[in-house]
Amino acid sequence: MIDTHAHLDALDDPASAVSRARAAGVERIVSIGCGIASTGATLAIADAEAGVSVAAGIHPHQAADGESLEELAALAAGRLVAIGEIGLDFFRDYAPREDQRRVFTEQLELAEQVGLPVIVHSRAAEDETAALLADFGGIVVLHCFSSPALLPVALERGYYVSFAGNVTYPKAPELREAAHAVPAERLLAETDCPYLAPQPVRGERNEPAYVVHTVAALADARGEDAAELAQRIDANASAAFGLP
Repeated sequence: MIDTHAHLDALDDPASAVSRARAAGVERIVSIGCGIASTGATLAIADAEAGVSVAAGIHPHQAADGESLEELAALAAGRLVAIGEIGLDFFRDYAPREDQRRVFTEQLELAEQVGLPVIVHSRAAEDETAALLADFGGIVVLHCFSSPALLPVALERGYYVSFAGNVTYPKAPELREAAHAVPAERLLAETDCPYLAPQPVRGERNEPAYVVHTVAALADARGEDAAELAQRIDANASAAFGLP
């Protein structure tokens, strides 16, 4: 099993979390660096822990912080499996929208140059996200999918759609309906830890081991066997991120 989106550097004890993940059957983790400092810490974790791969990007919240795209490009040369998470967040608006658009576009261009997939964060910005992705020729992963309005675009363009712990919440039937509609070969699962702990452990600090609950909820929504779906998601992640 795989957790396709974790923030291991945001956990108090990443090594222990990785160990618990392995005990739960989660053998691989894609850990996300948000900005250069976070990426450096995440790469150090990956160097110390087997089965951890690294993606990195300038998060929309950081779009006005002066993060170096040149440093990110240097890291992308052989150390990253994806550029991300990148995108637009017009719900929090922690950075000016024009900066978010610019940084998102620059990172899409970088991903095309280096031939890496992108992991996209989109909140309250569905139309603009779809518009800015329209000319992107690479692989797109819609992370922590929470925008049913983006589903028709995702299905039409063949994006990967990744579901986090919020798909397990009782008040999120629309996310389970979306999960049912995603083709089997485009479905992913993640924790987005330490955030969004799934319903069986809601209120706890999320960690990669808990992706098992999200996979179980996805299997239930799709009427599939959880173990078989976990294998399918693992294969999808290998295809999306070029994992061995």
